[in-house]
Amino acid sequence: MDYYPVFMNLRGRRVLVVGGGEVAARKVDLVHSAGAHVVVVAPWLGEELRARLARGEIEHVARRWVSGDVANSALVVAATDDPGVHECISVYCQQLGIPVNVVDDTPLCSVITPAMVDRSPIQIAISSAGVAPVLARRLRAWIEAAVPPGYGRLAGLAARFRDAVKGRFASVDERRKFWERILEGPVADLVYAGRDAEAAERLAREIDAPDASGDAAGSVALVGAGPGDPDLLTFRALRLMQHADIVLYDRLVSDAVLELTRRDAEKVYVGKRRSNHHVTQDRINAELIRLAREGKRVVRLKGGDPFIFGRGGEEIGELMEAGIDFQVVPGITAAAGCAAYAGIPLTHRDHAQSVQFITAHLRDGSVDLDWPALVRQGTTLAVYMGLSGVRELCARLIEHGRDAHTPAALVQQGTLPEQRVFVGSLSSLPDLIEAHEVQAPTLIIVGDVVRLHRQLQWYRPEEKVEAADAPVEPVHTPLDPMPVTESANHAGRMAG
Repeated sequence: MDYYPVFMNLRGRRVLVVGGGEVAARKVDLVHSAGAHVVVVAPWLGEELRARLARGEIEHVARRWVSGDVANSALVVAATDDPGVHECISVYCQQLGIPVNVVDDTPLCSVITPAMVDRSPIQIAISSAGVAPVLARRLRAWIEAAVPPGYGRLAGLAARFRDAVKGRFASVDERRKFWERILEGPVADLVYAGRDAEAAERLAREIDAPDASGDAAGSVALVGAGPGDPDLLTFRALRLMQHADIVLYDRLVSDAVLELTRRDAEKVYVGKRRSNHHVTQDRINAELIRLAREGKRVVRLKGGDPFIFGRGGEEIGELMEAGIDFQVVPGITAAAGCAAYAGIPLTHRDHAQSVQFITAHLRDGSVDLDWPALVRQGTTLAVYMGLSGVRELCARLIEHGRDAHTPAALVQQGTLPEQRVFVGSLSSLPDLIEAHEVQAPTLIIVGDVVRLHRQLQWYRPEEKVEAADAPVEPVHTPLDPMPVTESANHAGRMAG
């Protein structure tokens, strides 16, 4: 072991920082957050330290360092650009037995600053003994992703009930098993969801009646899986997927996302296609309730976002009525993900000041939408599930005043490696779909922002392919002539 790891209590103690620049400011930030009384010795201060001084957070001695400055210090940090000063500070502090940290010069340090993950009161420090700080920072990033932000609040909750648990359970083994169950179960989930008061109430009930049936109660998490690229998952989504006992997923959840669920979790496909419901919504609702009542941790994994054309509101309504614990984890919806990967901003100050998310299900042979609202100037339309009704959709938009030459795009399999982007006009869109056999899931984008696709196509632009043989009408504008194109980029799934 190269270093003996310790955590220093600096609260209210004097810490000397020598230097006034950006590096010194970073060091001041750390020791100040630990509650230290920070004294900065430097002829001048940078902008950040001047701001701290104005707020009364530091004491400033406006001159060069002298040896007497280290007196009564719990820690000294040397953060100047003068190696000679650093060496003098190091030698003097080590002779007096005062811990000293010299920035970017490990041999002169008696203590080094690790990479840190702060979930106070839980803290994790990672050190490479100064030889590979970039590697330590990478490890820190992995741990940051794995440890929920609510971990510290969970530790605080455990501290509040520590004496009560000690009084309820006589043996160390009983207490250990109790805490393992609590800190990995619904109480922890409530804390992570920001429902601390409910978590405290539930923990109190568990202490009073640890063998009651409530102990076996399960929970449901409605998790947005995003448009397909697993890198777009939220930390909370990933954590819940890793702890699930059973996962109910739909057809818009990509294989790459599904691979990130817990290996031994049961996975149940409940996908629905138009006019072919593999599992009805009522049956899904009933299954969620049944599984939770069996004590299971259930993840209902939905493509995109659960509350945007995902029937999440219907499902949590049933869960609330049944008294089931649940939480909702938002995901990146198809319109946001697919448009971004296609290089089509949904809003742009020169092209669109609003965006509407709509579905285009056929009903009794027609598309039932608020047409006057959809043809307003400066509005982008993001159409989910619109392929089957695209001819009527386009015809009705034109009929109600939208220009037939309005640019329109199709994003198939958006954010996945199989992504395809086709660009045409409102009048040419139906033929474009037939010519290229475009299949669901595909998002339709209508509006002037589509003109920006060629300019802003940022992901794998070298794979852009001109669809010159497409029997469709090109889009032309005075400023930006734009032929019908297809581009195959890396990117996800969206509702189609």
